Amino acid sequence: MSRSKCRGMAAADLSQRQLRMGELLRHALAEVVAHSDFRNTVLANAQITVTEVRPSSDLKNATVFIATLGDGNTAEVASALTKAKGFLRSQIGSMLEAKFTPDLSFKQDASFAAADRIAMLLAKERA
Repeated sequence: MSRSKCRGMAAADLSQRQLRMGELLRHALAEVVAHSDFRNTVLANAQITVTEVRPSSDLKNATVFIATLGDGNTAEVASALTKAKGFLRSQIGSMLEAKFTPDLSFKQDASFAAADRIAMLLAKERA
């Protein structure tokens, strides 16, 4: 089962164009987040993983799902990324060969927490 199905939208519901743009955005955002020096201390100290980018059908908006590695507060990081979305859009706009750069909204990726919870329940049953 893909991560898209876990969030209520099957991968078949997205067009090939949306899937391609989502992957391009995911790679561009991951590179910008990894190599940028942020003024915000939350972003400067966080290790962020961009797990999925889901563009809208017109490609003008995109939902970015993130997870933090370690003890980072993902909700706080998502809020900080929302505040820095103008900077992020300008950086990825120069990297993409698209007519326009989509407006970004950041959300926590809950699939890792759900997977951990299921693994813990399965381990508990075995014991």
